[in-house]
Amino acid sequence: MANYHLVILKKPYLDAILDGRKPVESRFWKTRRYAFGRVIAGDKLFLKQSSGPVCAMATVETVKTFENLTPEQIIEIKEQYNHLIGGADEHWQNRADCKFGLLVWLKDIRAMEPVRIRKMDWRAWVVLTEKEDFGLLKNGSPKMPNK
Repeated sequence: MANYHLVILKKPYLDAILDGRKPVESRFWKTRRYAFGRVIAGDKLFLKQSSGPVCAMATVETVKTFENLTPEQIIEIKEQYNHLIGGADEHWQNRADCKFGLLVWLKDIRAMEPVRIRKMDWRAWVVLTEKEDFGLLKNGSPKMPNK
């Protein structure tokens, strides 16, 4: 059964996903985060613009995780995958000391009618649950995007 996630993105990255220039979403952390190891192929992602609405959905095609990363390994990941991620040099420099990484290949990306939600914390990736779904899941099924 698919899990649902809320993924917060800055507008340029969200736009790149929506127009097909960014087929892979990446996340890097200094410490293990709740989403790490909880994203699998087939999961559904609600894509939300930072300080804006939820405006798209996508399906997880493939996931690659990294643990105990070194700065050298971060450089290797950049060299191997940045053409799919689209991160600027500053993006990678800011992640040089991260120990955990997550790459998520996206498919079936669809814009949807924008939905404003009330989210008051700083988490940029939330695994949705019955208790915390921000109103995006209705009776166990998502509000479906426009086709």
